[in-house]
Amino acid sequence: QAQLVESGGGLVQAGGSLRLSCRASGLAFLNYGMGWFRQAPGKEREFVATISPRGGSTDYADSGKGRFTISRDNAKNMLYLQMNSLKPEDTAVYLCAASLSYGGQANQYLYWGQGTQVTVSS
Repeated sequence: QAQLVESGGGLVQAGGSLRLSCRASGLAFLNYGMGWFRQAPGKEREFVATISPRGGSTDYADSGKGRFTISRDNAKNMLYLQMNSLKPEDTAVYLCAASLSYGGQANQYLYWGQGTQVTVSS
């Protein structure tokens, strides 16, 4: 059974950094494109970043371009999101997800983690 488990969230001041991790198990990680999404209270889930199965292609939402970096380590079945210059509006639950393709549409993704809370104080 596929399982995705996020970690690395927390409370950080505006301008700070966090590195989120997502550990995948129960699936052939190398076959899956991966994505990060986020959901703030009262808001819809929104795309953050995506990476192709071998890591050669990435894409970002405009909100994170230049600040966020998605990466993966296929040998360790790990996905990462480095977030720099964090803003209060980045506050949300961040979820990782796995897709047989990759991209910014949530309905492309087959498996989801439970999420990790990121809170950015002003």
